[in-house]
Amino acid sequence: MPVRYRLPRRLAQLYLGLILYGLSMGLIIGSTLGNMPWDVLHQGAAKQTGVSIGTAAAIVGVLVLLAWIPLRERPGIGTISNVIVISVAVDVFLNVLPVPGPLPARIGYAAVGIVLNGVATAAYIGAALGPGPRDGLMTGIVRRTGGSVRVIRTGIEIAVVAIGWLLGGTLGFSTAAYALLIGPLVQIFLPRLTVAGPPN
Repeated sequence: MPVRYRLPRRLAQLYLGLILYGLSMGLIIGSTLGNMPWDVLHQGAAKQTGVSIGTAAAIVGVLVLLAWIPLRERPGIGTISNVIVISVAVDVFLNVLPVPGPLPARIGYAAVGIVLNGVATAAYIGAALGPGPRDGLMTGIVRRTGGSVRVIRTGIEIAVVAIGWLLGGTLGFSTAAYALLIGPLVQIFLPRLTVAGPPN
C-alpha cells in the first residue's frame, strides 16, 4: 500500500484507535478484576517505582522498541504514536472514570473494556501505519526464529504476566477473559477496519 494512500483516513483511525485503547485499559484496570497481560506488568512496575501506569507503559514500550534493534524491525508512525498516545490516554481516563463500587459495575467495566480493546486493536492495526511495540516484538521473534506465532505470543504474555504479578500487578478474572476473547474479537473487527489498498 503506497504510504500516502488514504492517509487522512488512516491517521484519524490510528489516533482514534489508540485513544480508545487507552480508554479500554482504564476500564479494565478500574474494574480491579485483573488486567490485560501487559498491564499486569505496567501496574506492577508502577507500584514499584511510584510512577503512573501510563508512564510505566511508556517506559516498557521504549524498552521493547530497543529490543527491535537486533530483530531488525522497523517502526512506523503508528509504532511511536502507540507508545505516546496510549500512555497519555490511560492516565487521563484513570483520573476521570468513576470508580465502580458494586461487583456488577466492575464486571461491566471489564466487559466493555475487553470488547472496546478488540475494536481499538483492530482500528490501529487496520490503519497500517506501523505495529505497536509489543506486536512488533512478537512478529520480529517469529520472523527471526521461524517459531509459531501462537507459541511465541503465549510465551511472551506468560512471561510479562509472571513478572508483573511478582511486582504487584493485578491478575484475575479479566486477565483470563481477555486472553480468551481478544483473538476472536480482533478477528471480527479487523476486516471491517482494515483500510483497503488502492485499486489495481
